[in-house]
Amino acid sequence: MGMNIKKRFHYEARARVAKALAHPSRLLILDALKEKDQCVCELTELVGADQSTVSKHLAILKNVGLVEDRKEGAMVYYRNRCRCLEGFFECIESVLKENIKVQQKMVL
Repeated sequence: MGMNIKKRFHYEARARVAKALAHPSRLLILDALKEKDQCVCELTELVGADQSTVSKHLAILKNVGLVEDRKEGAMVYYRNRCRCLEGFFECIESVLKENIKVQQKMVL
């Protein structure tokens, strides 16, 4: 019984991370942070949303442990905390390519 509860909590934790990744703007932010640490102002321009919206996206990513922040004077810079996302994105791209192949076969 105890093991089932532990497994359940583990799957719920996985779902929280997956849910944090399930937004195009957050994926864009993570991709941008792969290159260098960035402040909210830089990310706001990149995402094309207002600062409060980008800050909310960053808070979601931070709460699940995908990004971390550091202060430099009045500025707050964000960086990827997790370096394993590249493999995750490669997996997604593989699924997308396979889906295209299946769709092409259906059309032909």
